Amino acid sequence: MSTLRMTGDLRRQLILGAAKRCFARHGFAGTTTKSVAAAAAISEGLLFKHFPTKSALYAEILAEECEADPALHRLLELEPSTATLVMLIREMVRYFQGVAEAPDQQEAQRLRLMLTSHLDDGEFARLIYEKIGNLIGPVFTASLVRAVAAGDASTVGREPLNLFWFVHHALLMATLTRLPSAPCLSYGNAADLERQLCEFVLRGIGLNETAIASHLDRDFSPGSRQPAIAESA
Repeated sequence: MSTLRMTGDLRRQLILGAAKRCFARHGFAGTTTKSVAAAAAISEGLLFKHFPTKSALYAEILAEECEADPALHRLLELEPSTATLVMLIREMVRYFQGVAEAPDQQEAQRLRLMLTSHLDDGEFARLIYEKIGNLIGPVFTASLVRAVAAGDASTVGREPLNLFWFVHHALLMATLTRLPSAPCLSYGNAADLERQLCEFVLRGIGLNETAIASHLDRDFSPGSRQPAIAESA
């Protein structure tokens, strides 16, 4: 039984390796499950046993990239606390800011794919939300609970994970407005945008001004940035 399971795991990794090469060369739209199967030297039917759709295959690749990010691992291994919560929000903001500002077209295309999925059948977006929620959601909610217990935050609503998604959606939308070569919206005082976004979402999830000032000011210089969270949406 273990031998069969190992064979299945190896086959899965072979498919993922072939898919990464195909997506890197042709993009999401230009890659087909047939071309991935050919690159992995397997039948398309066997590929579907591991990944039922192209979206599922692509979502798994993005999740693997995210989970392999050492900076994200260090962050997720921190003890839940107010400081961890502020650091998580700051890195989320920096990731989305980086997508809007940097010339990395692959990341920008992933966000566009996420948006398109919402307007289509939603499959890709559902898969990504599930993986992000399972990976980052527990750290966010546990840290928020600790912040409330420490008197650093007040309770906002009865579903803490909803607050995580509200933060994610606000940052995603703020980024999408700036993706076109001629931005849909130009925020004033762009140099202060990162700080303003951090303060906005931290207040929104219930942190008080004392906690925000105390933790956000600890490490906010551009030169001290950690590698961004590899958030695949």
